[in-house]
Formats: sequence, C-alpha cells, structure tokens
Amino acid sequence: MSLDGAFLHCIAEEMLDKKLIGARVDKIHQPSRDEIIITLRTFGSAEKILISAESMSARVCLTSQAPENPQQPPMFCMLMRKTLGGGRLTGISQDGLERIINFDFECTNEIGDLCECRIAAEIMGKYSNIILLMKKDGVWRVVDSIKRVTDDVSSVRRVLPNVVYELPPREERLCLTDCDLSQLGEILSGYGSQRLAKALMNIFEGISPIFARECAYSSARDTEALVSDLTQDRLEKLVFFLKKSRGHIERFDGCTMVSDKSGKPKDFCFVPVEQYGAEMTETRFESPSQLVDRFFGDRATADRVKQRSGDLLKTVMNIYERISRKLEVQKQELRDCAEKEKIRLMGDILSANLWRAEKGMSEIVCEDYINGGETAIKLDVRLTPAQNAQKLYAEYKKLDTAEKMLTKFISQGEKELSYIDSVFDAASRVGSGPGSESAIYEIKQELISSGYIRSAKTERSAKAPKAAPPLQFRSSDGFTILVGRNNLQNDKLTLRTALPEDMWLHTQNIPGSHVIIRADGANIPDSTIVEAAQLAATCSKGRNGTKIPVDYTLARYVKKPNGAKPGMVIFVNNKTILVDPSEELFEKLRTVN
Repeated sequence: MSLDGAFLHCIAEEMLDKKLIGARVDKIHQPSRDEIIITLRTFGSAEKILISAESMSARVCLTSQAPENPQQPPMFCMLMRKTLGGGRLTGISQDGLERIINFDFECTNEIGDLCECRIAAEIMGKYSNIILLMKKDGVWRVVDSIKRVTDDVSSVRRVLPNVVYELPPREERLCLTDCDLSQLGEILSGYGSQRLAKALMNIFEGISPIFARECAYSSARDTEALVSDLTQDRLEKLVFFLKKSRGHIERFDGCTMVSDKSGKPKDFCFVPVEQYGAEMTETRFESPSQLVDRFFGDRATADRVKQRSGDLLKTVMNIYERISRKLEVQKQELRDCAEKEKIRLMGDILSANLWRAEKGMSEIVCEDYINGGETAIKLDVRLTPAQNAQKLYAEYKKLDTAEKMLTKFISQGEKELSYIDSVFDAASRVGSGPGSESAIYEIKQELISSGYIRSAKTERSAKAPKAAPPLQFRSSDGFTILVGRNNLQNDKLTLRTALPEDMWLHTQNIPGSHVIIRADGANIPDSTIVEAAQLAATCSKGRNGTKIPVDYTLARYVKKPNGAKPGMVIFVNNKTILVDPSEELFEKLRTVN
C-alpha cells in the first residue's frame, strides 16, 4: 500500500493545524538507512516528523514513536544536522495532490548568513527519496539526498549534490480538490470498456486503488464495474461521492483503516470504506498521522531491526562455518592417526628382523609374529635397517602426540560451536521492541571480548547504548520470572541477580536463555515452574519444536567454570521437565520492561 497524494494532503493540513510553522529544529535522527525523524520545538511542546523513503513503507507523518538510533549517526544525518540545526520551519506545501511534501526552513550557514533550505519528501513507492535542498541565486540546488540518483540509475532525472533540483516527471491529470466535476462524464466516455476504478486513477492524480474502488462501489455497488456500465444515475452518484470526498480532504473528519479477520492491517483511506462488507473490519482514526504511524510502524520497526541485525547474523554464521571447516579437518586428521598402531607394529617386526635386513633394500618381507603370516615393510634405501626402525617409531610417536592434541582441539572446537550456536540463537531472537539496539550491541561486544571479531574505531569512540534489562514476566501464581536476552545477560542474571533460593531453568543441550524464578522467600509451585519452563523453551533454539526438555535446579547449584565462555555454566541436583513452547503464554505473562 503506497501513501497517496490525497492522504498526504490530510497529513500536511494536520501539521499546519498543529501550528508547526515557526517551530525550531531541535533534533534530527536517522534510525535506519531510509528514514529521518525531525524533532521540532514549539512553545512548550515538541512534535516529531517522520519521513521514510523505504520502498514498502514510504510515508510522511507526525509520530510518537521513539525508535532506537544507531551508535554512530550516518553521514546524511550529520549533514542534515549541520544544515538545518537550529533552523526555523517557515512552510509546509504540496503541489496539488502530487506525492511530494516540501518543508521549508530558514537557517544560518557557517558564516552566519541566513539561507533558505528545503526538504523535499518524495513519497513514490520504490522511487521515494528525501532530498535536502538549498536556494542559491533563486534556484533550488541539491545539497544531498538519502538516495543518490546517477545517470546509471535514471537517464531522465539526476539527484546529486549541487545539481539543480527538478521535479519528477508528472502526467497531466486532474486534481480532485479543484477540478470541474461536471465534465467527468465526457472525460470517462473516452475510456470505453475499461474498469471504472482504473479509469479514475488515470484521470485523477494522487488517489489510491482503494479510493478508486470505493468510487466504483459507491456508484455501481461493484468494484469491478466497467465505464460502459455507467448510466446517468450512476454517474450522478459518482460525482456526488467525489464531491463528498473532496470535502473529506479539505475538512478532514477522520480516516479508516481496514484489517482482515486476524487483525492484520490491510489498507487505509481518507473516506469510510464499504467495499469489503463483512470480510474486513474497520477502525476509525481522528488523526491521519496516527493511522499511518500505526499501519506502517510495526513493519518499519521490524525492518529496521532486521537491517541492523542482518550483518551480525552473517558474521556469526561465518564464524560458525569457519570453526566447522576447521573441526572437520581435525577430525579427518584424527582418523588418519588410527594407523599409528600398525606403524608401531611394523617397527617392532623390523627390529626383530634387523639381522635379515641390509642397507639399500627398498622392502623386506618378515614374519608377523603377532598376527601370523608375513608382512611387507617398505624401507628407505638411504637408511640402515636400524635407522628405518627408528623412523617408524618416530612416525608412531608423532601420530600418537597428534591424536592426543587433536582430541583436545576437537573437544574445544565442539564447545566453540555450541557457544557460537548460542550466540546465533540470541541474535536471531532479537525483537523489534525497546532494547533491540542494546541487545545487538551487547552480542557484538560479547564477540569482540571473546576475540572472534575486532571493534572498529567508530565503535570504540561511539557511546554505548543503555543496557536493556532482562525480559520480565509474572506467572499465574504471581511469581516474577526473569529471562536473559543474550549470553552476557545470562551470566549476570544467573551469577549476580539470582539469589541462592531462586529457581534456575535452561533447555537441555539446546542453546537458549537462562530463566530465573524469584522465590522471594516463598515456595515455588509446580505450575509456576511449568510456565517458566515453557518460557525457557520459547526463548531457545527449540522454540519451533515440541516436548522440549528443560532442566531446573536452585540457583545455588549453578556454577561457572574458570575460563568458560559467556553463558556457559555447570549445575547439579537438577530435574528435567518436558514442555511445549508457547508464544501465546510469552505474550500473556510478559510485563512491560
């Protein structure tokens, strides 16, 4: 669903009604690659304008969300701060119902002179862009844009620094807010048997498919109605509906979001939607920005977290594959060591038959006094028989030593794989809510402290985000349950936060979170242990399975061996319970934290 020009007009009018003209630019953030949030300070209050050029969720609206920002602001964000910081908003404009909203600012440049700047928010699906402009010699020139458009990308219009700004190519269509609707029947006659909804989208600018279908439904009670089916009576109904819709745009009185029966938002419009009947549910909003924020917010947040965690997951997977390849080579070398006893036996047989061997022989056939029969032993013609025997013993010793070392290395490698598996599980479970940025940061710091990756200079100098607390739940019996978000938090939760009488839980031989039930001096009932075990299974790599084994014991019986990786502990006096993961229980018991 793309935001249409008519709905953008409603949002622009809402911003004007909020009396944002004259407000000062207080803060500018870039939470993700294609998204900007500008905080404007008015008398006694602040409003945040969100501008997104993400192809699937491009939008402009007022927002109440507070997404976490990256540790180091992107270059475009720093340029925006430098250019617009402290500036005053002087205008919000839209050309007809074109999907472009301009924000004009009066700013001060580096030498203290006043200058005119503009943000052109082009909301056009995959061609969406956020362009920073400055007026020079009466002409708007591009300072920079969140998406640069070179000649290789478009041969029609370039968007590059210092280039004169040109509007996107625009088709000649009617503007619903100021056109003469009395000529609509004559205009429609040229569209023959085309679908009425499609014809209306070709005639009017800035209207979305859902509104065009609603026009067809209001006139013919059929969203698939053809232009040829349009009688005079239906044409009058269509003109009446369009005039009524014009009133909705000019005097906004609410907007509608439609959702499927599962509650998932599907579409929205600035007029009431009747075309779906009982198949969809309608939700009315008094604020167009609130609707857009609700409709796109969850998806945009999830995309932002996915973007930030994608590189981390790729890094962890590369580490896992590197260790796996190394482990496979070591296991092959260990299998080769199985020949050591045969080599030692040949050394013993050769030593017993030195009297038969002579220097210069390439092979000797001797009696195998252990297994019976005869065995052929290859000899080095350059060595004496005794030296050949010593060579066999040296090769045996080398393989014996290699076998012991490889056994140790393989054990360490398998533990490393298990640890990296737990890191990957924690990274894949990073949610989209509060604390996601700090969770990603902590996992990255864990890998840095363990020596798996290096920290960049920008990361070393950047301010670390505030650490997120463990996930908190309340059982049906009223007991507090804490769940670690990653290995570092697991260690802190188990070894520092938990008291000796608290209950500790973890999935058996499956990477996952440490879970603590706070006893608070009371006996923990079995029902709470079952619920905590289900949470442990849900917050583990086995969350998509069934009958997941979960170990539980008192926190006093859980210890961390010296030199163990983060999140790795040993425990005794434990019991095991089989449970099914439950996302429903996860949401039901979770408290806000």
